[in-house]
Amino acid sequence: MNRTGLHAASAVLAAAVMAGGCVSKGDYEKLEAEKNQEIDALQKQHGGLQEQVQSLQSQKTSLEQQQADLRRQIDALEQQKTQLLTASKQTQSQYDALVRNLTEEVKKGELQVRQYKDMLTVDVAEQLFFDSGRANLKDSGKAVLRKVGDALKGYEDKVIRIVGHTDNVPITKSLRKIFPSNWELSVARATTVVRYLQEVGISPERMVASGRAEYQPIAENDTPEGRKKNRRIEITLIDKNLVQEAAPARK
Repeated sequence: MNRTGLHAASAVLAAAVMAGGCVSKGDYEKLEAEKNQEIDALQKQHGGLQEQVQSLQSQKTSLEQQQADLRRQIDALEQQKTQLLTASKQTQSQYDALVRNLTEEVKKGELQVRQYKDMLTVDVAEQLFFDSGRANLKDSGKAVLRKVGDALKGYEDKVIRIVGHTDNVPITKSLRKIFPSNWELSVARATTVVRYLQEVGISPERMVASGRAEYQPIAENDTPEGRKKNRRIEITLIDKNLVQEAAPARK
């Protein structure tokens, strides 16, 4: 069969198939509607999947950002840990050096050196520095305070806080014109110590004087021994950064 005959036969066969598979217009429209619904459903499903992909991509980006933030926080904490360890070792070294410089006075019981976190405190008994109810520095106190001052000169990164403390015994009537209460007495004693430390070479910018009267006892005030412990001068070394953080901001 030639090519023309073949084409004719194919056309006849296609017509026969179409004639045998003929459907009504209503059935066709129904089928078309069903297919359109399927297409719409698939398109919606596709759109939903696209949104999920975008959402997952956004979550991935957010998680990567969180991971980066956590990494930075971990690095910062590691750095702080290193700084704290270094500061702790430095404070311990400073404590040991201060105790060595004041060993003789510590052995005599004239003073006590305490360490709390990054602060060093020298506690001096009141009777070593002052007579009862007075704020004039005694010669025995000057000798000890001069040595304390020499020991403190090497700590330029510290602020020196001097705090006066008393027991709860009221000021005698004869002295009330000078010191109306233990508040005034404790502040006056702290100021006297500051002035003398300045005389022996401590920069006044590094020092702070204050008084707590009887309101920060370290022992009971109902015995002579307890009252003796409470009458004291505290000389504390504080890191300058801590003092600056606690100070009010300047306008």
